[in-house]
Amino acid sequence: MFGALAALLVPFAGATSSWAGELQWTGARTAALLEAIRSAGDHGLDPDWYGAGALEKAAAAGNEQALTDALVAYATDVSTGRINANSVDNDIDIQQRRVSRTDLLKAAADAPDFAAWLAALPPKGDYPALQKVLADLRKQRASAAYTPLPGGDLLKPGATDARVPVLRKRLGELGMTVPAATGAGDVYDDALAALVKSYQETKGLTVDGVIGVNTTRSLNTSIDDRITQVIANLERRRWLPEDLGSRYVLVNAGDYSMVFVDGGKKVFESLVIVGTPKHPTPEIQSVMRGFQTNPYWTVPQSISGEEYLPLLRRDPNALAAGGFRIFSSWSDNDSEIDPSTVDWSSVDPKAFPYRVRQEPGPGNALGYIFFGFPNRYGIYMHDTASRWLFTEGSRNFSHGCIRLQNPLDFADKVFNGRPGFDKAKVQQVIASGQQAHYSFPEPVTLYVTYRTVGVASDGTAVFRDDVYGRDKRVVAAMAKPRS
Repeated sequence: MFGALAALLVPFAGATSSWAGELQWTGARTAALLEAIRSAGDHGLDPDWYGAGALEKAAAAGNEQALTDALVAYATDVSTGRINANSVDNDIDIQQRRVSRTDLLKAAADAPDFAAWLAALPPKGDYPALQKVLADLRKQRASAAYTPLPGGDLLKPGATDARVPVLRKRLGELGMTVPAATGAGDVYDDALAALVKSYQETKGLTVDGVIGVNTTRSLNTSIDDRITQVIANLERRRWLPEDLGSRYVLVNAGDYSMVFVDGGKKVFESLVIVGTPKHPTPEIQSVMRGFQTNPYWTVPQSISGEEYLPLLRRDPNALAAGGFRIFSSWSDNDSEIDPSTVDWSSVDPKAFPYRVRQEPGPGNALGYIFFGFPNRYGIYMHDTASRWLFTEGSRNFSHGCIRLQNPLDFADKVFNGRPGFDKAKVQQVIASGQQAHYSFPEPVTLYVTYRTVGVASDGTAVFRDDVYGRDKRVVAAMAKPRS
């Protein structure tokens, strides 16, 4: 991973130890470092962060300490990330690595070809393709036109609206071939609606041709916003290891997708539903060890207080029809209570004292299958009773958990014919209402990330909207001076 730094990466600890040896700054090494820093913008990094202007003067004056400090800062940023990922917001908790100053300088000193060593520091995979997207966007920026589409009521195919000519102009600015109007210029005709549907599909939006809040927001994303997204995604890629392992699940909350890789090959992929902007799915790393059938759903206190308490105040028995039971506390020895005996108007929604649990069944929020994994957010992957939501383009409907479209098919791929799982028998267990636990033959590493920019096989950039606003926070954090 990352060339000569592969064996040196350690969990982030802000290591700043000094090296007892000394890196000799030859003319070739100095020239290579200066060139790398001048080109830092290719990685979404700012050359000024490393004192690019003053560094050339420092080099001319023989100030090797300045060169060494710049090398450490640049090499760290370009290999494992400019920032401590977990400091961006509370919804990121990953095992980012850092290399100590001591080990980094030793690796640099031992490199037979220093310029090649510097070039090998960034990640591989789709990282170079993202760099190309960034370069192309920057070239387009100078001449890019931007005509924002006004907001308003839903604009549906067949409608007559003054926004239609603006819509045509904006789609043209985005590089799409806009068909000529078949009638009056302000009529949202079928040909234009077909183009809008094509646009919606490429952005992961609901493909219905209707111009609503989400499609308007997407159309009004400027080229500078897209550049920000690419820079954030380059940084986010640097946070993760080059090699995710031979067996892992990768959930991308940014484009509502999940893949399972086994033996280094993609063997399963699925649509997923993730958290709303108010309850975003976090970026985490964890381990999955098995699944359970017909789970209970223990409602988080925040949901009970915010969403269910108003229902109980109107009707104490409002939750019973949904299979919910209410218990006196969160203790293992608590007892069920009759909701009609509680004065719900006196209950504090921010300190909801009761445990609400939904029984297994067709209406259970977790569906019929539950995949647990350790994390500090109390989220998990599970089935869902609301399967129709998988037909939506922007699938951010949960309270942070990950809803999987075909959970039994995923489990089948994890076992891959090994003992402990028989799909037909598990379906019988589910139909019987029985709760059963199944352990995977071996643990599966889980990565939950938030990638809003990808690159198709033909090199075309694929953007998803930054619904969590997290990309902008990443880029803002990158620009802050080091503490």
